[in-house]
Amino acid sequence: MAIVSRKQPLYDQLVDALHDKIESEYAPGDLLPSERALSERYGLSRTTVRLALGELESMGLVVRKHGKGTFVADHAGEATNLMGTYSFTEQMRAAGRNPRTEILDFVLEEAPKQVAASMGIRVGDKVFQVKRLRLADDVPMMLERSYLPASEFVSLRREDLERKPLYDIIEKDYREQIRVAEEEFFASLARADEAEHLGIPEGSAVLRLRRTTHNTRNVVVEYTLSVARADQFRYKVEHYRA
Repeated sequence: MAIVSRKQPLYDQLVDALHDKIESEYAPGDLLPSERALSERYGLSRTTVRLALGELESMGLVVRKHGKGTFVADHAGEATNLMGTYSFTEQMRAAGRNPRTEILDFVLEEAPKQVAASMGIRVGDKVFQVKRLRLADDVPMMLERSYLPASEFVSLRREDLERKPLYDIIEKDYREQIRVAEEEFFASLARADEAEHLGIPEGSAVLRLRRTTHNTRNVVVEYTLSVARADQFRYKVEHYRA
């Protein structure tokens, strides 16, 4: 079944054709035909087929495994329910993946204007700024920059964050009971420095998240700005009719 339309580039036509098959015929984890088989089936060069598969991979629809082939991506274990308390570590463990966090930066600084406004504190109040790279099975997933009020976490050290998850520190070490975490997210494109950390091309699709966590005294105990790989995350919201 060759692709012959002249109104759309052959490469784009193949991407669309494979996209349709993935949505209608294949199940997560299914192995796609080889590059050679796709080349013969659609009457296209191996180079065109390889580029199309690369595009599908960047869209998060397939996963290419060296020496094994191209598989339909399975996002079932990656959907994060925004209605519940969010923990990257817990979410990845529940999905059967091995989470790991790299602390890229840890400083005590004066809160800049926007951070202070978001946290309900004064400009210049002391905050801990923590920059972290979150990985699952050694695959970079998310880049986070968190701000914690120094008044609530007086003795916090970098070693603490390297030793255990942030939410364990907040809830267990400092006995802060979380009341609510507000999170908003929107689609964006990765900047050069973000792309380098996440192992994706500059300009790749990402999700930007802004999270504000309050304790039972309505004090903001965490304000986090995150950049998540769009090919690794989906977010699910459940709506209940009253």
